Amino acid sequence: MQHTDMLPRDTAVQLIDQNGAPVADEQYALPEADVLLRAYRGLVEGRRINDQAGALVRQGRLAVYPSSHGQEACQVGASMVLGDADWLFPTYRDSVAVIARGVEPADALVLLKGDWHSGYDVRAHRVAPQTTPLATQLLHAVGFAQAAKHRGEDTVVLALCGDGATSEGDFHEAMNFAAVFHVPVVFFVQNNEFAISVPLSRQTAAPSLAHKAIGYGMPGQRVDGNDVAAVLAVLGEAISRARAGGGPSLIEAHTYRMQAHTNADDDTRYRERAEVQEWVARDPLQRLRTHLTATGALDAEAEERFAAGAEEIAAAMRAALNTDADLDPEDLFRFVTETRSSQLEEQWQLLRDEIERSQLETEGHR
Repeated sequence: MQHTDMLPRDTAVQLIDQNGAPVADEQYALPEADVLLRAYRGLVEGRRINDQAGALVRQGRLAVYPSSHGQEACQVGASMVLGDADWLFPTYRDSVAVIARGVEPADALVLLKGDWHSGYDVRAHRVAPQTTPLATQLLHAVGFAQAAKHRGEDTVVLALCGDGATSEGDFHEAMNFAAVFHVPVVFFVQNNEFAISVPLSRQTAAPSLAHKAIGYGMPGQRVDGNDVAAVLAVLGEAISRARAGGGPSLIEAHTYRMQAHTNADDDTRYRERAEVQEWVARDPLQRLRTHLTATGALDAEAEERFAAGAEEIAAAMRAALNTDADLDPEDLFRFVTETRSSQLEEQWQLLRDEIERSQLETEGHR
């Protein structure tokens, strides 16, 4: 591959503009109507998941929720381009992608509820646990893809991260290793303009994050992250390239974090409301709805069906998270090491005695 072929475009790939009109592109084709209809259903469900999770946080049923409101096109696109044998390595903000990959919503939210485990069987769904530390999952993704390559498996790994993660050393190490060893992994950076309160301008001086790819010896591409059609086309090509032995790629999606970093963040301290409102017109859900309605692929019956399906997911989330967990305090010590050390056993005995004394005192006051 020539070095010039590794450079991304000057502007992000777009197949449907913010008004819902198709955009001709010489390299990427607009996905078929049935594919876009399936993507639209995913967007409707993703938006409802985000809204319901936010409500559960306010009700005290979730400890924290990093919303992907406005980024659902990236989430849905990431789940749709993967084959049955492929793996997804998500971040803490990728709950919608995790659920779209087949994980039960209640299981996907266990981690954010504050439980001790990831909540789902990673092997059954081929979805790695969601990670809170920035970029650590990229190293795991590359290692997993390298192992699959050694075993001769038909597996491609899609590794998600945000723009803030590109400032981490783990990002550099993962990119470099993947390129040197020609690993079947696609790095998908959801550039939502902010790493908590730090704007992109303080993250990089490069023309784009996708331009970092050529420095490692892999192709990079930019895509309109609010255009699910373009996300499907660009990610799909990168996945196919990796599967055919073409090695890794870096895809940067230009999108926006419409809501605060998490419920613990006050985003009014570092960005103006007018800036947020500018992105409302670029809403991925409204954009695809306008396009599909104009082409006749989406009618009122389908809208009602998709909305009803999304509400079923929200109801299942409420039912699962409104149930108090039956917690076993010994779990704090049971899974630290395969064989419990004398120090851990001593700590457990101290805690158990304290719990028993508390229970006796409670009974004595009745």
